[in-house]
Amino acid sequence: MPPELTAALALCRNLPSPPGIALRIIELAQDPEADIATAADIIAIDMALSARMLRIANSPLYASRRRIENLGQALTMLGLNATISLALGFTVTQGLTGSGADHDLRQRAWKRSILSALAASQLGQARGLRRLEELMLAGLLQDMGVLCLAQAEAERYLPLLREARDNLDLVARERDVLGCSHADVGAWVAEQWGLPRYLVESISHSEDEDAADSPFQACVQLSGAVADIWLDGDADAARERALQQVHDRLDLDSARFDQVLARISDALPDIASLFEAGLNSPARVHELIDHAQELATLRNLREMQDADQARRRADEFEARAKRLADQAHRDALTGVLNRRQLEAVLEQEFLRAGRHGWPLSVAFIDLDDFKKINDAHGHLTGDEVLRAFAGKLQGQLRNSDTVARFGGEEFVALLPNTSESVALEVIRRVLANIVATPMAELEGGPLFVTFSAGVATQGGYERFADVQDLLRAADDVLYRSKNLGRNRVIARSPGALGHDELSATAGLEAG
Repeated sequence: MPPELTAALALCRNLPSPPGIALRIIELAQDPEADIATAADIIAIDMALSARMLRIANSPLYASRRRIENLGQALTMLGLNATISLALGFTVTQGLTGSGADHDLRQRAWKRSILSALAASQLGQARGLRRLEELMLAGLLQDMGVLCLAQAEAERYLPLLREARDNLDLVARERDVLGCSHADVGAWVAEQWGLPRYLVESISHSEDEDAADSPFQACVQLSGAVADIWLDGDADAARERALQQVHDRLDLDSARFDQVLARISDALPDIASLFEAGLNSPARVHELIDHAQELATLRNLREMQDADQARRRADEFEARAKRLADQAHRDALTGVLNRRQLEAVLEQEFLRAGRHGWPLSVAFIDLDDFKKINDAHGHLTGDEVLRAFAGKLQGQLRNSDTVARFGGEEFVALLPNTSESVALEVIRRVLANIVATPMAELEGGPLFVTFSAGVATQGGYERFADVQDLLRAADDVLYRSKNLGRNRVIARSPGALGHDELSATAGLEAG
């Protein structure tokens, strides 16, 4: 600041100064040992300030579930930091709104200060900052230099204030005529008053053209541009300027910025009432906010629709992937598991049986004289027989059992937690049903089949080293079953071999 301006300000008799209560609150703000009880004692001295603190505690800005009835409750709900910041804002600004020549110019500057306070706080909230009351105070006091200059240097300054097209133009005129900006004056006055250091710094850098060092300072710098949306004759142009700056410095997109404007508009009546200033949102600002909210609603609806479509596509992809995985695990002709998947399932069941100590039975099944069916009726009929047989076999076993096509006309059935005697009975019952059920309908009549099977069981009589040994044992028994005349089921253990073999030859002629 030029020395002559500093001297003029220092000697000015009508320069506003903090009232006595404000000086005590300033001292409290600088005291690291301050507590809420001390703050309550100081604020209680000033009935008007106490009433304001009660009103703000009950305002939508600090919506509480219960009505705040006294100053102690209000300050406890607000907390020490908010209490000191808000009390400073109310007391320090009492002397800044003086009357006199060009009262309308002063009122406009004061309204901009109140709007800036709200804007700084809401920008900070959108950016995820926590020092919202300090932001509000910094936004409120950033233009105090304008009011001080209007009081101390009225003849030189009021014409600048009247002729400036906007804030940028005002700062340029100030530097040209006064050799400094109102931010420099405000910071000097704040330092003379002993305001906290962060306030002095915030005011000092509020008109810097360079990017701020911190999000806190950026919110203060941008608050004036947001406030101008309410004060500028062209609200649309002011919004575009503010949006560009907010996007560049705080990385807020248009949707989040419009939410900030909506919250400012909602809170404005309460804040204006607290500072006893007539402030309303102009019709065009209401239109801008309403339009933005309509766009946000449409955008949210579109996002919900997009999310629903994406979810449906994801479900379709998942179902398709499941089908493809299932297809990769199943035999293309019969629909039962293929040999590769059989090996994986058999390995799992073998380990589970060993872990739980229960038996695992394996039945190796081979359709009898299947080559004759292919030779006599063709491969298409043979395929039909294989599909029908696989379906019948699967349908007569439990859900916990597994059926797989091993190759050609050979199938394997896994029966977990099933002893050899029970497995033998089950497969024999399957054979009895199969021999009585036609597998295909031909011109010459129904086509019946038989099968031979061998059963081996892990646990009980035998314990195998691995799944291959178990499978090989069942295969060995199958060949013995065929050698004994086919159309029968036998087991590996002594006493089961050749004992109660089921033979069903009646009605098995192929067409």
